[in-house]
Amino acid sequence: MYNSISPLITAEELILLNRSDIILIDARTGADAFEIYQKEHLKGARFVDLNRDLAAVTENPANGGRHPLPAVEDFSKTLSSIGISASDHVIVYDDKNGSNFAARFWWMMRAVGHEKIQVLNGGFQSAIQSDFPTSSGIEIFDKTTYPVQKWKLPLAEIEEVEKARKNDQNIVIDVRDKNRFEGLIEPLDLIAGHIPGAINVPLTENLDENGFFKSPEELAKKYKAIIGDKKSENTIVHCGSGVTACHTLLAMDYAGLPIPKLYVGSWSEWSRNDREMALKENK
Repeated sequence: MYNSISPLITAEELILLNRSDIILIDARTGADAFEIYQKEHLKGARFVDLNRDLAAVTENPANGGRHPLPAVEDFSKTLSSIGISASDHVIVYDDKNGSNFAARFWWMMRAVGHEKIQVLNGGFQSAIQSDFPTSSGIEIFDKTTYPVQKWKLPLAEIEEVEKARKNDQNIVIDVRDKNRFEGLIEPLDLIAGHIPGAINVPLTENLDENGFFKSPEELAKKYKAIIGDKKSENTIVHCGSGVTACHTLLAMDYAGLPIPKLYVGSWSEWSRNDREMALKENK
């Protein structure tokens, strides 16, 4: 799904834009994210909440993982409630180099066909360092109507992942850090390990030493070497709950590569469904 606009924008480029022509979205997360937003956010930014607005959290993560996608009808209501129209230029940021929820929001916007959507490279911190103005409290804006019909970017369900991991024409990429992949630690899910057959390409490898995305050329070289001759429709990317995987999907799009399939349920779903798992052996 080709898009003419870069998925990333720098703080310097953001400052040069007329702020009346853009909609800023604050996608920082955490237990006190809304309080932090109210204390200080980029001027004009509207807040979105991970669990309330951009996921359909269920009592049992075995059904879709910890952060399943909301129904498209509900995402339509969310976009309308935060005043976004289909023609708007939207820029989203978080405070975790895009790996927090900015990239997930970017993916969801692209998945409903929104064209002018970008992630702030370097996040909130880079804007502050570039003297972008901030404000406090809650922003006032008009609501809109944003019709959404379906997710247009490719998704993979658990049964497809089961087949793909055993097929040498497919590749399953796990973007979690190496220690989680190897089952040495597991801070979020019940079982430590990974999907057998998956390869580990930590999302942190998308960034340079300063926390900014590497150049499109570097990223293209990296992912072309990893994927080889595999087709994009045979490439599945996942993480713990379908959030940080979007960081790698964004990196691949930035590199000019096709956006592969997202397995939203990820390890949080897989590990709760009596599937084969690669676990760290106790010695």
